[in-house]
Amino acid sequence: MNETSSTAIATVAAAAARKRRRQDGNYSNKDEDDNKSSSFHEQEEEDEEGEGRKKKDLKGILTSLLLLEEQEKGDQEEQNRASSEDKSMFDDNHRKKTRTMLDYYSNLQDYYTEEEDNDRIIKRKKSRVLAASVATITAVAESQSEEKEKTAKPGGNPGSGQHRRLWVKDRSKAWWDECNRPDYPEEEFKKWFRMSRQTFDTICEELNSVIAKEDTTLRTAIPVRQRVAVCIWRLATGEPLRLVSKRFGLGISTCHKLVLEVCTAIRSVLMPKYLQWPDGDSSRKVKEDFESASGIPNVIGSMYTTHIPIIAPKVSVAAYFNKRHTERNQKTSYSITVQGVVDPNGVFTDVCIGWPGSMPDDQVLEKSALHQRASGGLLKGVWIVGGSGYPLMDWVLVPYTQQHLTWTQHAFNEKIGEIQRVAKDAFARLKGRWSCLQKRTEVKLQDLPVVLGACCVLHNICEMKNEKMDPDLTFDLFDDEMIPEIALRSTNSLKARDSIAHNLLHHGLAGTAFL
Repeated sequence: MNETSSTAIATVAAAAARKRRRQDGNYSNKDEDDNKSSSFHEQEEEDEEGEGRKKKDLKGILTSLLLLEEQEKGDQEEQNRASSEDKSMFDDNHRKKTRTMLDYYSNLQDYYTEEEDNDRIIKRKKSRVLAASVATITAVAESQSEEKEKTAKPGGNPGSGQHRRLWVKDRSKAWWDECNRPDYPEEEFKKWFRMSRQTFDTICEELNSVIAKEDTTLRTAIPVRQRVAVCIWRLATGEPLRLVSKRFGLGISTCHKLVLEVCTAIRSVLMPKYLQWPDGDSSRKVKEDFESASGIPNVIGSMYTTHIPIIAPKVSVAAYFNKRHTERNQKTSYSITVQGVVDPNGVFTDVCIGWPGSMPDDQVLEKSALHQRASGGLLKGVWIVGGSGYPLMDWVLVPYTQQHLTWTQHAFNEKIGEIQRVAKDAFARLKGRWSCLQKRTEVKLQDLPVVLGACCVLHNICEMKNEKMDPDLTFDLFDDEMIPEIALRSTNSLKARDSIAHNLLHHGLAGTAFL
């Protein structure tokens, strides 16, 4: 075999070998592809399961986040609510503490003001005592020196020595000097003092022995007329003491002292004379006048209770709180009561002054001396007519207050209302004439009964002297009446009231205004 043949055989063999290797390679590649396809499918299934688990885990996480967010919102709302409640409680406590501190500082200021006034008064008294002592010592020393001079030099002039005088502030008395002149216009005098000069002079004469003072070595005494004028002008105008001081040229403390002194004198000297319960002939005259005006027999007086405004007291504040006036005026009101009985002319015959404003009319009546006299049998057989705020008693006659009144009861109420109006009009003139009763006064609570009693006595004097009141001074009363819890205190009085009502209608004496 030649070289060429062997080469060809080798080439063919090599080609066959390559063919076999390709086939083997194809088979192996097919197996690898099959294996790869199966592993790919398995991987896809695992990936799908992983994605499902991830989705479930994601949903769980989202749900947890939502729950946490809702819980956080709830906690935040609860925290806000608690903080708002704490803030509201803190604000309330702060307001209460502020109000308490303001009240405390107000009371403390009032206390220190009162203490300063007391200290000022004490210092003034000490200075006066010191000045009086100095003046006395000086006068004694001068008199001793004069005696020595008389002893040393007979025939010397005993009046040559000069006495020292206490310094007094110079104040103008021009206004009072003008009013005190005899030719001062009567109308102007009556405008300031609510009475004529003649009535004023009568009061001065009757009080002269009680309030007159003598001159001293230190100063000249204030005349009686000026003392009375200071008191009456203060009661009539209700002006503060600083204006009274300017009018009369006197010190403020002096004016305050004069008002109390004169009011005390009026109450002790003039009240027994001008404010008396009717007896004997005067009692019969009162009954006749009331019966002729209303047709109701045996009426001895008309009764009414009014309230006088005061500054809130430092003790027993609740007792003097006037709930009805506070509700109507829409501001806190404190007062004391004045119960009065008047005759047909509007003159007071009995007064009860000073009970706290929280007490209703029936309780004031039970506390009065009038009730004590009635309990002792001194008012047996007579009637005192009152309003619906009083109970029906053996001696107190009041109108019918139930609903759906009969014709007879309406007629009775109209007639008894005419008697009751006499007392109400008298109190209206009392407050109109003495303006100090219309507003809160500077007078201390313990001194008010004396001042109010003096006003009632001066009212009686003016009424008895027929002093006409200026129409501009008219005052409207606003005193609320509350029906008592026990409006009937006597069955006999109930029958007596029915009998009076029947007689009024039967004899044609009842009114017809209610028709």
